[in-house]
Amino acid sequence: MKAVIVVARLLSALSRPMYYSLVGFVILFTVTYMQIFPWQYKLWVLCSTYIFTIGLPVLGIYLYKRFSGLTAYQLRHRKTRFWPYVISLSCYATYLKIMHAMHLPRFMCGIVLGALFIQGVCLLLNLRWKVSMHAAGAGGIIGALAAYSGIFSFNPVWWLCGAFILDGMVMTSRMILRQHSLLQVWTGTIVGIIFGYLGIVLA
Repeated sequence: MKAVIVVARLLSALSRPMYYSLVGFVILFTVTYMQIFPWQYKLWVLCSTYIFTIGLPVLGIYLYKRFSGLTAYQLRHRKTRFWPYVISLSCYATYLKIMHAMHLPRFMCGIVLGALFIQGVCLLLNLRWKVSMHAAGAGGIIGALAAYSGIFSFNPVWWLCGAFILDGMVMTSRMILRQHSLLQVWTGTIVGIIFGYLGIVLA
């Protein structure tokens, strides 16, 4: 049982929602025609994505935790999640504005827009009820794959199989660690699938 908890903690740490935008761009640059783009361009996009979707949110939440006196454990509670959500949303919104100003392709902007949609919905739900952002992030991959299969005309079956397995593992790990109930992880997954898809097609 101890080994199961260790694996669940590791999987939970590796599947933090803030990582998914960066992973999305890595996939775009690896399996689509964008792999022929200059490495300097791809490096710039990946570095910018890291700064605005991982670096700045982590720094902002750290400073919030430091000045508020809250512990990492206390930030897991529903009532203390509001400002971390706001900090993350602000960073993503700023990055999306920069992407539009740089005239990046809409399907690239859709990754960040989908993440914004997902976080915004989870923030609203969190005002009354705790929902799993880990599951929402994993669900977002499923929605994005469904959208990109139409844009790039590829068969997404095997990719979707992998995404559903990943999502199931993430949901299971969050329940093993007693961070969420079954309903909370399923709600997160559904939110992620719907708004991850909409983010791509509406960008």
